[in-house]
Amino acid sequence: MNKPLALQLCPFSDFLENELSNRFEIVHWFSLSPAQQQAWLSERAQSVRAVVTGGHIGFTNELMDQLPSLGVIAINGVGFDKVDLPHARERGVGVTNTPDVLTEDVADLAIGLIISLLRRLPAADAHVRAGQWPSGDMPLARKVSGRRFGIVGLGRIGSAIASRVAPFGPVAYTDLTEKPVPYSFHGDILALAEAVDVLIVASSANAATRHLIAAPVLDALGPNGYLVNVARGSLVDEQALIDALAQGRIAGAALDVFEAEPNVPEALRTSDKVVVSPHIASATQETRRRMAELVLENLDAFVAGKSLPTALF
Repeated sequence: MNKPLALQLCPFSDFLENELSNRFEIVHWFSLSPAQQQAWLSERAQSVRAVVTGGHIGFTNELMDQLPSLGVIAINGVGFDKVDLPHARERGVGVTNTPDVLTEDVADLAIGLIISLLRRLPAADAHVRAGQWPSGDMPLARKVSGRRFGIVGLGRIGSAIASRVAPFGPVAYTDLTEKPVPYSFHGDILALAEAVDVLIVASSANAATRHLIAAPVLDALGPNGYLVNVARGSLVDEQALIDALAQGRIAGAALDVFEAEPNVPEALRTSDKVVVSPHIASATQETRRRMAELVLENLDAFVAGKSLPTALF
């Protein structure tokens, strides 16, 4: 039997790549030039049944509309802000993601970034490796225990971060509605920023949350405050953050995500007030394997004509 045809929009782990190839005729869309893509579409667009992509890549309406037989978009990741869900629903295309399985890893990384930022661990590592320790001690860092922590978005990941950070100090949060949790609720993000020392961004990304963290929020956080983002780069106005850091209006930032990743502004890459990581919140062997398995479970269900396990609508 001929395998169904699928487009793969970005590289995946060897395990997922192999399993996809066992199930589908795979076209590595990301390896084709724009001219090759258009030539390929003119010949085979009508045969594509599935698209497999990453949350950071998403899937454009323009390409979706060129695939008349498309039935499912499987996202290897929790974020779906780069897929137009209403448009997919209108087209009759199912969309799936990999929720829950990466919650623990993202929350763990948030804690690691907080400690790394306040205790200046990257700078300390560089200090020792450069042979500078014999010449003198590093400047003093800041204490983590006793800080006041604020979480923007108390969903699955935000809640997991809250439970981990609560032993360090009091936790507050903002969300669309107050929740039955033992943390202080602030209906306004500015009020939250004013009330905490460390502001942790864990909200979903959409049009309403774009640049949610802008100059007013950073000013409310203040010159002794820190920003941590493990959500999506679009939630933070990077230029406003760069200005606030340069002018000393906040003390520092730890960022796992960026607006135009993998391109990171030089001002953030070179600042000694910033800890950066390359969008690795879910990047453990265990979690990436389970994410891949969930992608495959959704695709297998689609091919078999069954309900999609983690359909987004």
